[in-house]
Amino acid sequence: MNTDILRYSCQIALPGFSEEAQELLQQAKVLIVGVGGLGCPAAQYLTSSGIGTIGIVDYDVVSMSNLHRQILFTPADIGRSKVAIACERLQKQNPDVNLVPHVEKITSDNVLSIIQHYDIVVDGTDNFESRYLLNDACVLTGKPLVYGAIYQFEGQVAVWNIVYDEDTRSPNYRDLFPKVDATQIPNCTEGGVIPTLAGIIGCMQANEVIKYITKTGELLAGKVLIFDAQNMQSRIIKIGAASKSPVRSLSATVNIPEITVAELKKRVEEDAIELVDVRTEQERDAFDIGGIHIPLDEIEGYLAYFTDPKPKVLYCSTGKRSEEAVKLILKNIPEAKVFCLTGGLKAYLEE
Repeated sequence: MNTDILRYSCQIALPGFSEEAQELLQQAKVLIVGVGGLGCPAAQYLTSSGIGTIGIVDYDVVSMSNLHRQILFTPADIGRSKVAIACERLQKQNPDVNLVPHVEKITSDNVLSIIQHYDIVVDGTDNFESRYLLNDACVLTGKPLVYGAIYQFEGQVAVWNIVYDEDTRSPNYRDLFPKVDATQIPNCTEGGVIPTLAGIIGCMQANEVIKYITKTGELLAGKVLIFDAQNMQSRIIKIGAASKSPVRSLSATVNIPEITVAELKKRVEEDAIELVDVRTEQERDAFDIGGIHIPLDEIEGYLAYFTDPKPKVLYCSTGKRSEEAVKLILKNIPEAKVFCLTGGLKAYLEE
């Protein structure tokens, strides 16, 4: 028996699947953005199913707190590039798949040039700026986008931007969330997430990709599946048949000035910077690394402080809220010397 036929015999035997469907998978090009809790299982199952080309985008390195849910990595990988390790492991899993590494951060400058080479995009990111950016880029280029999100015990899956004809497409992310205040929603590091949920939602995303490529089953287009890991119940919310949120252009990605933990420690010793903690009062009481305390929701009331020429380094638990604070300050005071602590206190404590 042909090696390919033998390897994929169980899926080829599926009703309505056949060798023709397997050929569609082998001809397909899938881009996975973010090889974290969602991207790891999605990448593994898409690789095992025989996708011809899989691109993987991520600029991060493995950290200890990733390991409970990012199952491609081990303790020996800490500090190494996620993309490099993922491609290495996945290639061993299926030598016939063409794995394309993109060790870079998705921005408004590079997103269109990256996704243009792929048929479908999997969103494995964990922040709203990246989700909106991927959504808008896929709308502009006519690419379907498989969305996934997890938080604590709940996950969501949907397929955005299926092109029906020249004038009609299925809903996109902006039809569900026209605007989100990212500062009010914690990420997995701050709010927690059960590790098995990442596997469940990541596999569901891979499942939607396979359905789209092989033209089998009913896609989660125009609706969102919501899954609760505590009671093992799911429900589907219908959004509508067609998108009512057209996208005309990309919003420019804001480049946030950052400072690493090592550079921070050096400059603190030299008394060359001032620290600003933007967390809540409760978080501040539990632990801090010094500096003054200005919660994120009070930053606008202290803008005059940031006109001082001495550089300020803002920090929070993971860097998410301090990024938002730096954006807000620079919007009002473009010349302000403000930086975000890369990775926040999580990175500080790990180093």
